[in-house]
Amino acid sequence: MWFTGLPASGKSTLARALRDELLKAKPTEVLDGDEVREYLSKGLGYTREDRDTNVRRIGFVARALARNGAIAIGAAISPYAAARDEVRELSKRDGVGFVEVHLDCPLETLVKRDPKGLYQKALAGQLKHFTGVDDPYQPPETPELRLDTSRLSVEACVVRLREVLAARGLP
Repeated sequence: MWFTGLPASGKSTLARALRDELLKAKPTEVLDGDEVREYLSKGLGYTREDRDTNVRRIGFVARALARNGAIAIGAAISPYAAARDEVRELSKRDGVGFVEVHLDCPLETLVKRDPKGLYQKALAGQLKHFTGVDDPYQPPETPELRLDTSRLSVEACVVRLREVLAARGLP
């Protein structure tokens, strides 16, 4: 599964909640964008090229996990459609499933729930190249699932995600 959405849309929270459910039936790993930046992509900046490199690295690890029987949940902003599409195509090539989930949430809600206060800084011009404020985010046109995390609880989102997985014969 590939969770994409603006900062504070709930990617990490939802990925961990889904992982906790799926671990009961199958090995499951979360590849969180912040953690990958810390451990696999340290030194990358926030240019388009660096962001795409980070997405490709997450996709590579996710495919390796999936080829070996685990469910991989990528949880990264992944702002550019072309990079996400590349990960999808490589997954298809490798014979592993790819489910794109867009976590959609209005800006007002993102600003309110932002745990790091980054939106306030970006909106005040104190933080540059912040996705969704002064850096682009290309929402997926046809994700397998779109969740409005401003209206749905984490539990309700997990139910919807489980339905998508069950339709693909996964736990």
